[in-house]
Amino acid sequence: MTDAEDGAPVAEAGPPPVTERRLHPITPLRRAWAPIAVLAGWAVHDPDQAQRQLSRLTTTTLLIGLAVLIPAAALYGFLTWWYTHYAVTDTELRIRTGLFFRRTAHIRLERLQAVDVTQPLLARVAGVAKLRLDVIGAEKKDELAFLGAGEAGALRAELLARAAGFAPEDAAGIGEAPARQLLRVPPGVIAVSLLLTGATWATLAAAVVVPTLLWLATHSLWTVLATAVPLLGAAGASSVGRFVGEYDWTLAESPDGLRIDHGLLDRTHETVPPGRVQTVRIVQPPLWRRRNWVRVEIDVAGSSNSLLLPVAPREIAESVVARVLPGVTVPPPSAFTRPPHRSWRCVPLWWRGYGLAVTDAVFVARQGLLRRSLALVPHAKVQSVRLTQGPWQRAARVADVRVDTGAGKTVTARLRDAGEAAELLRAQAERSRTGRRDARPDRWMARG
Repeated sequence: MTDAEDGAPVAEAGPPPVTERRLHPITPLRRAWAPIAVLAGWAVHDPDQAQRQLSRLTTTTLLIGLAVLIPAAALYGFLTWWYTHYAVTDTELRIRTGLFFRRTAHIRLERLQAVDVTQPLLARVAGVAKLRLDVIGAEKKDELAFLGAGEAGALRAELLARAAGFAPEDAAGIGEAPARQLLRVPPGVIAVSLLLTGATWATLAAAVVVPTLLWLATHSLWTVLATAVPLLGAAGASSVGRFVGEYDWTLAESPDGLRIDHGLLDRTHETVPPGRVQTVRIVQPPLWRRRNWVRVEIDVAGSSNSLLLPVAPREIAESVVARVLPGVTVPPPSAFTRPPHRSWRCVPLWWRGYGLAVTDAVFVARQGLLRRSLALVPHAKVQSVRLTQGPWQRAARVADVRVDTGAGKTVTARLRDAGEAAELLRAQAERSRTGRRDARPDRWMARG
């Protein structure tokens, strides 16, 4: 290209250069443990062989081995950090890693589901954080570990702004969107809810009873330990582990979506983009009924975030559901219809726990006599509708109607009258088509 007056060449403006950045300098300390972890895994996998090998080593050989292993691990951690870069372009986040085998991840910003910031205990002490990215179609989250806590927050805000359509030159300076706190679950309420959960006591009882019975039957310490350790781990995860993970559960509303902060030791900051929520479940264990408490779970397309509220009064939970699913109200108990009485031949007694309600906005299925569960699926999120009927159901002239969502999950209206099920199948397919046509664009973040 030449200038019109003097014929001098004029350079064409190309795309702006991409600036690559490295992770926090503390990252090599985390990655240096990888070679040591490999040796520890081998020792655990084959303890007899490991013990025989160690018994052959003299003190001098062992010291020399440690003198070689520790610098080698440190060098490995440094090199993996040195060869890891990330960059933000106009359309994607690039993550380049690999010491021996190079890998470059191209994460398109418009496919971002959520950007979460997590801080394990030691990371909080060191002032660093891990950035985890939920991407549509990805089986697991990509992550950047570790960044400075301030850098992680700024990068999260920039990625969300670019994903929302802001110009690159504006996105970096927008900063974190303001949030308004909706509720905070007190730690005492979480502790009481766990004590009133049957699964907690069931795992604790199994951890005590099963090893005792095995000892009386076998008198083998190794058999008892091999059984007791996993059971104690499960019991701890269902009680203490859940309390630590759900501690100080805070829910806030922002233009990004609903923000969730929780954790006693490891602090996690998650975002639930309402436009991506496929299903909402309201769950009520039997011992929670007197207090009218419920638990709210969600299915988000392409995301692993699955818990919205660990425990809350039903009225508050339903108000939160209305924010996650705009325009949706939870139907009252009187709006549900039970299966016909003849369905008891298929599921004796428990058939009374099933119910169905269909509104202009959602398909709602209820199940459970003891542990009650209510699943709400917006019509626009239904991907397919199926009718299934087994031999016992054909004899009782009932059928199941299943709706599949974009999160790969299925919600089932059990034991409906066969004629009603056929009509429901046809009507639900039409509602889904109409809902998708009238749904707002799936742009889950908008800032004013």
